[in-house]
Amino acid sequence: MSKAPLVLVDGSSYLYRAFHALPPLTTSRGMPTGAVKGVLNMLKSLRKQYPDSPFAVVFDAKGGTFRDEMFADYKANRPSMPDDLRVQVEPLHASVRALGYPLLCVDNVEADDVIGTLARSSAAADRPVIISTGDKDMAQLVDGHVTLVNTMTGSVMDIEGVKEKFGVGPEHIIDYLALMGDKVDNIPGVPGVGEKTAVGLLVGIGGGLKELYENLDKVPALPIRGAKNLPAKLEEHKDMAFLSYQLATIKVDVPLEVEVEALMCGEPDREALVELYTELEFKSWIDEVQRDAKRAGQEVVPEAAPVAAVETRYETILDQARFDHWLEKLAKAELFAFDTETTGLDAQKAQLVGLSFAVEPHEAAYLPLTHSYMGAPAQLDRDTVLLALKPLLEDPAKAKVGQNAKYDINILANCAIGGDLAQGITVRGVKFDTMLESYVLDSTATRHDMDSLSAKYLGHSTITFEQIAGKGAKQLTFDQIPLEQAGPYAAEDADVTLRLHQLFQAKLAAAPSLISVVDEIEMPLVPVLAKIERQGALVDADLLGVQSGELGDKLAELERQAYEIAGEEFNLGSPKQLGVILYDKLGMPVLNKTAKGQASTAEAVLAELAEQDFPLPKVLMQYRSLSKLKSTYTDRLPEQINPRTGRIHTSYHQAVAATGRLSSSDPNLQNIPIRTAEGRRIRQAFVAPKGYKLLAADYSQIELRIMAHLAKDEGLLHAFQNNLDVHRATAAEVFGVELDQVTTDQRRSAKAINFGLIYGMSAFGLAKQIGVDNKQAREYIDRYFARYPGVLAYMERTRAQAAEQGYVETLFGRRLYLADINAKNPALRKGAERTAINAPMQGTAADIIKRAMVAVDGWLTESGIDARVILQVHDELVLEVREDLVEQVSQQIRPHMSSAAELDVPLLVEVGVGNNWDEAH
Repeated sequence: MSKAPLVLVDGSSYLYRAFHALPPLTTSRGMPTGAVKGVLNMLKSLRKQYPDSPFAVVFDAKGGTFRDEMFADYKANRPSMPDDLRVQVEPLHASVRALGYPLLCVDNVEADDVIGTLARSSAAADRPVIISTGDKDMAQLVDGHVTLVNTMTGSVMDIEGVKEKFGVGPEHIIDYLALMGDKVDNIPGVPGVGEKTAVGLLVGIGGGLKELYENLDKVPALPIRGAKNLPAKLEEHKDMAFLSYQLATIKVDVPLEVEVEALMCGEPDREALVELYTELEFKSWIDEVQRDAKRAGQEVVPEAAPVAAVETRYETILDQARFDHWLEKLAKAELFAFDTETTGLDAQKAQLVGLSFAVEPHEAAYLPLTHSYMGAPAQLDRDTVLLALKPLLEDPAKAKVGQNAKYDINILANCAIGGDLAQGITVRGVKFDTMLESYVLDSTATRHDMDSLSAKYLGHSTITFEQIAGKGAKQLTFDQIPLEQAGPYAAEDADVTLRLHQLFQAKLAAAPSLISVVDEIEMPLVPVLAKIERQGALVDADLLGVQSGELGDKLAELERQAYEIAGEEFNLGSPKQLGVILYDKLGMPVLNKTAKGQASTAEAVLAELAEQDFPLPKVLMQYRSLSKLKSTYTDRLPEQINPRTGRIHTSYHQAVAATGRLSSSDPNLQNIPIRTAEGRRIRQAFVAPKGYKLLAADYSQIELRIMAHLAKDEGLLHAFQNNLDVHRATAAEVFGVELDQVTTDQRRSAKAINFGLIYGMSAFGLAKQIGVDNKQAREYIDRYFARYPGVLAYMERTRAQAAEQGYVETLFGRRLYLADINAKNPALRKGAERTAINAPMQGTAADIIKRAMVAVDGWLTESGIDARVILQVHDELVLEVREDLVEQVSQQIRPHMSSAAELDVPLLVEVGVGNNWDEAH
């Protein structure tokens, strides 16, 4: 009687694939559960196919493995596990165990090695083995007893299947991986050797890596593209090829304390399953477990999650007496929370529908103004109410708290009391914003929207907008939502905002530096950003139309060139068609693959192929770049002009970038390229109105200046204090020449070193950027640190501090927490160390530009000068200035920006003026 096959599941592989491939799923409390459900579904399906088999689900253990010791950069390219995935690991493990499935997690080895060891020992005992995985590395284990199945795609791979898919048999998969490397695991391989070349070498020589290196003289005669140059390249990277062989080899002799016969599934722990499924809100599975339990003579009842019963007192204000009561209540309060309800998300277009307020926790009111659905009750007169609220909301001494208060400030500024567009409410006294309090507490801990914050910090699931308004095309605007639903929803917003603020203030009190970041940087910036957003920027739609036409002509020409190179027409936007052209027809090396195993056509891959002088990838990169400019800017910007103002109004976001930098959207002005002629032409469309000029004030080399200050390096301090060209000064030091003897190429290399070190660039990265070999690049870096020892000391000091306290700080006390700074995995740890070195510089630069914006706005407001900030991009402020005041503003803006921080080196501000943004920059 034949033995039932041993089923081994690559749990780590499926965890990632389920997370990335399946739609996101969350509980009502905001806990992500999609990956858990996807993997459990797959396991249940597999178990039904092999009900009598020994069965094991194998996961990678935490920490490093022997491969990390063998090669420090192993898996260095892999990003940290996303937070939304990390929180699903424990529930998944617990669910697997509760189902009765054996789960294996062995320290110091990867799941692949555990699977490989069990597979080989079972095959030796003449037991068939099914490995359920989506990992190509496992193909090396396939033999007469071992078969791979991919449960997510339904594919099965035996010996012939491996040959069909990879072009070589299982016995040469390791050689194949050693030659072409693996971008995902950062196995280096031999540079320039892709899939087709690797297969051509192995098949052509008729052996593996060892036989290939014994027969390099035969390689030039093989029918492989560039065969003549391959022997030299293979010889140069021989050590790396054999190291890659070791890294790619799955261990099959891991000491395991488990026998195959012990890997039989046990009875499910139904009580544990019900508890887990209740927490994960897998309601249909709870019913399934209960039905199974009933058939087995058990009764399993889910326990409701304990929720503290808190009575809320929410009301909807519909009469004058209750409004007067709340008006008096707000006037007496030391602090109140407020929120607006509107007809949309665009603060420059949305109409005010109502306001909500809270003074005490769990008590709030909604004041509807313009609900207009059929049967809506009479509401208080909008203008009368707003005029009554105006003194209170405009009083700077009356403390207020909001959630993303900038939006509410803009809505009330645009509310046009009595139909007068100039008569709105200028909200003052917003001392706190829960979104910003959360962001400053920990910029990386969670999303900072109210629903997420409520779930995380209060354990409270808020009423969501979709629950009361519906979804998609039939979604109601807020003025169409019945007050029975709108009232509690809106009142809850104000109540939760107040409760979050009280909680955050207690947390911030433990770190005074964080309180100062909130009070002195983030909150003063809120009204400034609101003003900039309302002001908007003037754009020449006709010029953009001309540019769109020209870009369209260039795209058509590039499309024609692509067809000519390819020898046929194809859809340049189709990854599938493009993959066929690049790899099947033109035979380019496959440098990376998608999650589904297809040859990648991503931009990074095209860039690497372009560097290898393949013409089609160069054309495709140009095409993609111009196409993005056209669709994102020249076509889209005219559509984003506000019909009321005739201007474009971007939205600035304070709580997105982990380092503190501002970002913008609708449109995103941070991403307009300035190094290309086409990108600069887009800036030309941002114009000054008649009688005005645009003035751009930009910090020069601000992060390098912050580096000099932090590192206290005498050489860098001397260069900046004496207004030297710092890149030329660095070149003189690194290349050992006099300042006036530095060549253009030497200065360019020094610039790459200066900026590269800030961002943790390796010798490999520097070599690639400046066109030298790794050894030469390493010598340059070593020489740099020898000339600037303070920089090296700063880096070492910062790594140590980060490891000790788990975070780094800017000069102003902003923190960036580093989850992986003490990770056992060297790749994760090194990535966190690079962030630790860079974040204080990037974060301090962000703090400085924010302080400068507040200072410049204050100066312009107090002086009454006819000038205003209209844009902020990176380290630059753009102003509209009346023509006769340009010289005055140019002179006075410099000290206001330069004094935003006191450094050991001067903060240099460069000012440009023009009729458009490009001229001024």
